[in-house]
Amino acid sequence: MAEEKRTVVVEDLGPGAVLVRIDRPEARNALDVPTRIALAAAFERLSRDEAVRVIVLTGSGKAFAAGADLKDMAERTAAEMMLRRAHLQWGAIAACPKPVIAAVNGFALGGGCELAMHADIILAAASAKFGQPEIRVGIMPGAGGTQRLIRAVGKFKAMKLLLTGATLDAAEAERIGLVSEVVPDDELMTRATALALEIAALPPLAAEQIKEVAMLGEDIPLSSALALERKAFQLLFSTQDQKEGMRAFLDKRQPKFEGR
Repeated sequence: MAEEKRTVVVEDLGPGAVLVRIDRPEARNALDVPTRIALAAAFERLSRDEAVRVIVLTGSGKAFAAGADLKDMAERTAAEMMLRRAHLQWGAIAACPKPVIAAVNGFALGGGCELAMHADIILAAASAKFGQPEIRVGIMPGAGGTQRLIRAVGKFKAMKLLLTGATLDAAEAERIGLVSEVVPDDELMTRATALALEIAALPPLAAEQIKEVAMLGEDIPLSSALALERKAFQLLFSTQDQKEGMRAFLDKRQPKFEGR
């Protein structure tokens, strides 16, 4: 029996950095159930791997991820959709403690846009397209699109996109705050790799604390968020990386951070 094709591939990018690539170019990397399960498994494993400090997420071919597989969903019932428990698969990505860079190389529509918004940094190729077109097929975003988009770009930009299903180009996505940086198409992975390696060379415990505090702080009162930040800041003074970083600065040498 022929071996089943892997829909998610994990590749090494260099010290501390890995690439997670959705490999369904024939389907524009549509996020069917097996692909979501494979993505969740990859992120769960990489989250536990101490050697991994940064993850780059991208798609194969001309799309990042074109969204859900509508052929599979069209005749499903509400009970069938509930029993898929897709939120558990998405949760594995959202819960990843490592910095995640989405390198969006083409269409990021529907679930693909939601997947990109699970990242901490979004790099977009100049030809990339973003959108939540679910309303055009009679549904709505179901993997965080309404919540993450409104937090990223504000109510009025988000509601226009959600209620019309309009598509944004990369330049407009950057202008409204959905994208961190736009680069020429042929430079996307070079830039994503360089950024991943830059972050991977920095203290990973500090990076994880920054991510955790920033994400949790969005949904609690400012006074509580500031207290959380203060405690995390103080906690980092118990790490070897803090001692190494400050001593290296004072000694005028490059630090070597070991995640301890």
